[in-house]
Amino acid sequence: MENLLTPELEALRYIQYEVQDRIGYITLNRPDKRNALNSDVVTELKQAFEFAENDDEAKVIVLRSAGEVFCAGADLAYIQELQGFGYTDNLEDSTHLMQLFHQIYTLKKVVIGQVQGHALAGGCGLAAICDLTFAVPEAKFGYTEVKIGFLPAIVSVFLLRKIGEARTKRLLLTGDPISAQAALDMGLITFLAPKEELVANVHAFAQRMCHENSAQSMETTKEMLARLPELDLEEGLRYAAQQNAEARGSEDCRRGIAAFLSKEKIGW
Repeated sequence: MENLLTPELEALRYIQYEVQDRIGYITLNRPDKRNALNSDVVTELKQAFEFAENDDEAKVIVLRSAGEVFCAGADLAYIQELQGFGYTDNLEDSTHLMQLFHQIYTLKKVVIGQVQGHALAGGCGLAAICDLTFAVPEAKFGYTEVKIGFLPAIVSVFLLRKIGEARTKRLLLTGDPISAQAALDMGLITFLAPKEELVANVHAFAQRMCHENSAQSMETTKEMLARLPELDLEEGLRYAAQQNAEARGSEDCRRGIAAFLSKEKIGW
């Protein structure tokens, strides 16, 4: 079934959204600019993710991009524009990007990154903020901000949670790009796939999540994992026990257990 886009999404210049086989695809579409980020691109990404989160036709979301580069970070023209900003304007712009990262991190649906080329600076932030990320072996990952006197500030909050302090320091203080294999080894990304198999592998993986997993369970698990790091041990255990108890009473759990006990395959 073809999903009906809002007028705002129909008018997007830099982002495309479509649904295929219950997978919502959000595509960065500025290949001539290496899919670089500016305020308008961030705005359109936020609009696309908001629509995808509420789109009943999409169960899992894939973030991808057109061209050879996944995302090269901030647009150079935009960086020059920032030179004329005062603190208030810069804070507003930084908050704009922060909201996008937080939106993806807390989105009710699983977000899979499909990285077909280099992901640097803010682009590496996008790749890392996805729940699960596939990349080609040729891709380079890195946060090069310190090399131009800037800070990888917003992404640092998420990287400390995802890969820990030592690895975050290595990436952010050196600013040196790393290989896709190194990114996989440190947990920055989740899977490697040959370039000619990337699209098919992501599609097959997303399809498996659509058909084998409860949407309610994935949503609640994602929310739980986002909240647990801010709680101490006892608070975390109490919260986890509460989530466990609530899940047992859910309709999805009843269906799943009934199917398991009767040795029937359940279709989600």
